[in-house]
Amino acid sequence: MDSDGPSGVLLVDKAEEMTSHDVVAIARRALNTKKIGHCGTLDPMATGLLMLVIGKATKIQDLLMSEDKQYVGTLRLGSTTSTQDRQGETLDIKEVGNYSAEEIHVAFSQFMGDFEQIPPMVSAIKKDGVPLYKLARQGIEIVREPRKVHITSFEITRIELPDIDFVVNCSKGFYVRTYAHDIGAVLGCGAHLSALRRTRSGKFTLDKSVTIADLKTSPREDLYKSLISLAEISLMRGA
Repeated sequence: MDSDGPSGVLLVDKAEEMTSHDVVAIARRALNTKKIGHCGTLDPMATGLLMLVIGKATKIQDLLMSEDKQYVGTLRLGSTTSTQDRQGETLDIKEVGNYSAEEIHVAFSQFMGDFEQIPPMVSAIKKDGVPLYKLARQGIEIVREPRKVHITSFEITRIELPDIDFVVNCSKGFYVRTYAHDIGAVLGCGAHLSALRRTRSGKFTLDKSVTIADLKTSPREDLYKSLISLAEISLMRGA
């Protein structure tokens, strides 16, 4: 370990109902370090891979954030919400048709390769220095610029209407709740995201992750051993 404190990447399996900022605060105490940041915010309702950069690893934060991601999610057909996920207020309820697996697959297939997504109002994007979600809380809605995103692949793993489970491999800056909302719009009955878990970021997966309980209770030395060093990261990225 560096004389000026720990350095490396810590993979955390974020629990539900925590902000990414909460995880950083717990890790800061656990590792006794001030120099720490996270790569790619996860919504409070989402679980899964949150990458923390510690010490000298903060220099590669942007590099790590630019990598593609994999998410496992569930969308619920028949209702749209103010946040495009289950934590928002219901805006509209429609009857869910008896869609076939093929019709659902066709709807998902509309979103492949490069396309544009309009970010949700409840997002961390800033307008004149103010995050959109803060404006949304005040009931202010602004026009959001579409953003170019990319989907490499998707898989529908379960259809039990009104719920559909899926896996999606996508570019950075991709909003899975907007994806759920837009698929609902294509099917004509509306949809929102009801569950989300990030399972991969670049070459990093949950295999080497620590839980929030580990962060809170493990001896500091054990957490230091869980750090992925900058040398290991450059080997992984070069591989």
